[in-house]
Amino acid sequence: MPRYSSADVLSHVLRAPLVPVFFHADPAYAKNIVQACYDGGIRVFEFTNRGANAFDVFQELASFVRASCPEMLLGIGTIYTAADAERFVAVGADFIVQPCTTAEVAEVCRRHDVAWVPGAMTITEIYQATQLGAQLVKVFPGNVVGPDFIRSLRGPMPNVPIMVTGGVEPTTESLTEWFGAGVNVVGIGSQLFKGAADAAALAPRIALLMQFLSTRPS
Repeated sequence: MPRYSSADVLSHVLRAPLVPVFFHADPAYAKNIVQACYDGGIRVFEFTNRGANAFDVFQELASFVRASCPEMLLGIGTIYTAADAERFVAVGADFIVQPCTTAEVAEVCRRHDVAWVPGAMTITEIYQATQLGAQLVKVFPGNVVGPDFIRSLRGPMPNVPIMVTGGVEPTTESLTEWFGAGVNVVGIGSQLFKGAADAAALAPRIALLMQFLSTRPS
């Protein structure tokens, strides 16, 4: 069951605004990646429900994180149904991320007081997500809408916390562009893990990005 309230998790995410988005079918390799991210300063990690054994791997990761990465929040992404939300919450997901917005998943998260991050691509979808209770909305795919969309969005929606996933590069230039456009959090997937055959090599690369984010103007 959840370790933290949804409000605590959302506050934590906004303070640790780089979220790796990752799936791997090998639990040992996944643990190495999570540990490297933690060593580099990551404190929020999204594992995705994209493989046949994702649930089993997530269970192992949840136990591993509690024992070895105690300050890390571990969430599950690519959730479509209430049934999947329920079973991942039951084994310790700290937050639920969707590529879309569904009322049934929103209700599961509300009932368990688990942070819910639905996905949206248009202003209408973002608004509908907030009406269902979202306090952080994922704009996806970021590579399709681009930073200019976020800049335009901030006119009519200046206060909705936004996480963008897709199209964010693990470079200071890309982070500057997206945060400058008005996002609050970025999710980075495959680009972050390129060349990560040696998981330990990730830590110093991530540490540079986290250092940059810690010193950027708020």
